Formats: sequence, structure tokens, C-alpha cells
Amino acid sequence: MSQKNKLTLSVQYPDTRLKDLIPRTDIRRWVQAALFAPAELTIRFVNAEEGRVLNREYRGKDYATNVLTFAYTEDEESEVTQADIILCTDVLQREADEQKKSVQAHTAHLVVHGVLHAQGYDHETDDEATEMEQLEIEILASLGESNPYAEQ
Repeated sequence: MSQKNKLTLSVQYPDTRLKDLIPRTDIRRWVQAALFAPAELTIRFVNAEEGRVLNREYRGKDYATNVLTFAYTEDEESEVTQADIILCTDVLQREADEQKKSVQAHTAHLVVHGVLHAQGYDHETDDEATEMEQLEIEILASLGESNPYAEQ
């Protein structure tokens, strides 16, 4: 699906719980699979407290969520996608457990989801959600991951 686009990637683990389980090489592979253009991205793993603060400050929602994408170049003229993608370790681990998935598989899905958001994809309407979910399924399949929306 993806041609190799130029990628500048920073991975930050202020919450270090997943640092050994989710190596930078896997993250780079997942990001690259979801890129349709060159990108400069930061992937940051945070705890529930930091995730909640960011979600409250920037989205007005007072809870930690699984992934937040701060896209800085969503316009058509941008030649390089720039974004910060925040993954909340606590929520990610809880959801993986609830969905009976490995933490790696769920992280791969959330990284792909965040990278698509960074490139302007959204799921505000049913049509947008259908398009974004289909892309996620195809990208994850290309990585050898199962459909994250299939019933468990």
C-alpha cells in the first residue's frame, strides 16, 4: 500500500512501561505503512495523568483517551505531514486486555489510526468513519495484523 515516504520520526517514552515491548523499529514500520506523503512525526507514550491533561486542554474532554493526534499540516499545500501522536499507555493496555488483543497489535492499530489522522483523515461522519476504518484494515493487513474491528 505505501511507497516509502521520507520519514523523520521521534519516539518518546516519558512513560517507560512499553519501551521494551514496543521498539522504535516496530513503530517506524507501522508509521511508514500508513504514510501517503513525507512526514515529520513524534510518537509519545504517556501515562493516564498526562493523557487526561492533554485531552482536557485541547479537546475539552476530561479523561485519558487511547490516542491523540495533533496535526500541524492538514492543508493540501503541505508537502510534509507534521504531527505529534500521543498514546496513553494506561488506556492502551486496558483496551488491549478488554479486546483480548496483544498490546503490540493494539499499539500498531492506534499508531496507524493516529498517522491517518495526521494526514487529515477523520471519523466524524459515518462515511468518514467507514473510509478510515477500511484504510486501517488494509494497512494493518499489509503488516500481518488482523482486522481490529472484527468481533472478538
